[in-house]
Amino acid sequence: MTLTVAILGAGIGAQHLAAYRALPDRFRVKTICDLDATRAAPLLSAQTVHTTDLDATVTDPGIDLIDVCLPPHLHFDTTAAALKAGKHVICEKPLVPSLAETDKLQTLSQQTNRQIFPVFQYRYGPAATQFKALQAAGLTGKAHVATLETHWNRDAAYYATPWRGTWAGENGGAILTHAIHIHDWLTYALGPVAQVTALLATGVNRIDVEDCAALTLKMANGALVTSSVTLGAATDTTRIRLVFEGLTATSGTDPYAPANAAWTFTARAPTTQAQIENVLAKTPSPPDGYIGFFQAISDHLRGTPAQIVTLADARHALELITAIYASARGGQPVDLPLPNSHPMYQGWGPPDHPIFGD
Repeated sequence: MTLTVAILGAGIGAQHLAAYRALPDRFRVKTICDLDATRAAPLLSAQTVHTTDLDATVTDPGIDLIDVCLPPHLHFDTTAAALKAGKHVICEKPLVPSLAETDKLQTLSQQTNRQIFPVFQYRYGPAATQFKALQAAGLTGKAHVATLETHWNRDAAYYATPWRGTWAGENGGAILTHAIHIHDWLTYALGPVAQVTALLATGVNRIDVEDCAALTLKMANGALVTSSVTLGAATDTTRIRLVFEGLTATSGTDPYAPANAAWTFTARAPTTQAQIENVLAKTPSPPDGYIGFFQAISDHLRGTPAQIVTLADARHALELITAIYASARGGQPVDLPLPNSHPMYQGWGPPDHPIFGD
């Protein structure tokens, strides 16, 4: 089964297109929809045409799958319209700006019998597969602590795009648009978060939203985690370090594909390095990043078991973001899960100042 795709947005959509084209037996990209014809032009081919008509693209009967790569404030309406038009949907992060809208999409997905696949491509790559294999083999044991770094460089030129750095356009700052992937990876590895304490600041750029954060998290399994986020680093670096009773796992520093770069897995007694190496030697190396993500979606829609990213996964990520903003605003720890009666269930946008407590 070959799925016919329309990509909405030629920015990050260009990377999506490259991944689709690496899977030609599974996907055919029919349409690139973008208001900027010049930006879309390099992506076109004999099979792929350009349009500026979003409504016509979403309702095109020849499209099976709508890939939403638009600015965040357009995600909810576009995803809802695609579901109502009978399409499956892939949507870039952040999916929507509230738990309420996430739950509305869940209801609509059930009503239309169409699926939403939120984009968390960090989950796909050799290191992710190796880590999960070691976990399944029982070699990790109890999780003790973890440290996360999202240290990237985003300057005034990056924020020259009008919708960036604004609550109306991005729905949040570095916590929502940059560190969301590493925090999803944390819960993918260690399970749900039980409590978060957050400090946020705008220290790098003259923008409305946060670009620095210091977070302390307690996981439901008892592990303690620190997460450091900034857009003021000299280079782009992402780093994950997970300390278990049986081993310590340390990622590479690739900012956008930490599960692709080589990880080190160092044994701690009674686990032995030989046991670790034996598991790693038997672990396949599946496609990474967007290719792995799209291949899993294709397998799933074909009826083949696959490790997909679900709407529930996106909800967990957005629940953590809600708790982070709630903690920063209230100046105290916030417990998870959050009830639907939580004051930020309808959204985390601040009523006055973007940095809570100022």
